[in-house]
Amino acid sequence: MGKDVIVACDFASKAQTLEFLDQFTDRKPFVKIGMELFYAEGPDIVREIKARGHKIFLDLKLHDIPNTVKSAMAVLTGLGVDIINVHAAGTKRMMEAALKGLTRPDGTRPLLIAVTQLTSTDQQAMEEDLWIDKPLPEVVMHYAKCAEDAGLDGVVCSPLEAKAVHETCGAQFLTVTPGVRFAESAAGDQKRIMTPQQAKIEGCDYIVVGRPITRAEDPVAAYERCCREFIG
Repeated sequence: MGKDVIVACDFASKAQTLEFLDQFTDRKPFVKIGMELFYAEGPDIVREIKARGHKIFLDLKLHDIPNTVKSAMAVLTGLGVDIINVHAAGTKRMMEAALKGLTRPDGTRPLLIAVTQLTSTDQQAMEEDLWIDKPLPEVVMHYAKCAEDAGLDGVVCSPLEAKAVHETCGAQFLTVTPGVRFAESAAGDQKRIMTPQQAKIEGCDYIVVGRPITRAEDPVAAYERCCREFIG
């Protein structure tokens, strides 16, 4: 896999999602299926979108005791998605268990990445709500290193941290970065954000873009613009 734009299909129903995807006739975007859509429609929506030819990032952020995560991953690997994730805060042991559960009998598996800190989290929230008093960039690097040590393929981080993650864990360690907005777009609930062009300069491997594309007047044009600015 190379650099790509992942479109966050954060819709509440199958009908809304397929209506959105039907607008793309020239190429099939890489899509993210998150909690909202997965909980509304279940695994069948993943199978249907996959059958339409889209790559899928299944963004469920598993975080539980190691055995539960391992068992869940053993089920989810059968959906044939391309990327799936866990929370790095679940510990190395949990991430190692996730990797075991995700690996099929023939040795194949989706890419497994770990969420470091959500892009809606800033230093104040991390200290006051999570009681983590280390500087946020240091926390992200520590979680990234734990994910690497556990055998994962990369992390979800903000685009502000992608370069440092590559410096810490190597160029082949993937950075999947939400919090990407066009310069004129509203930040919404995101705190640590960057434009697609800036994300390209910072060396992000994948950017995840939702509302600037899904709520655009012309979603296809917005997607194509994002690809031009990020991929070239």
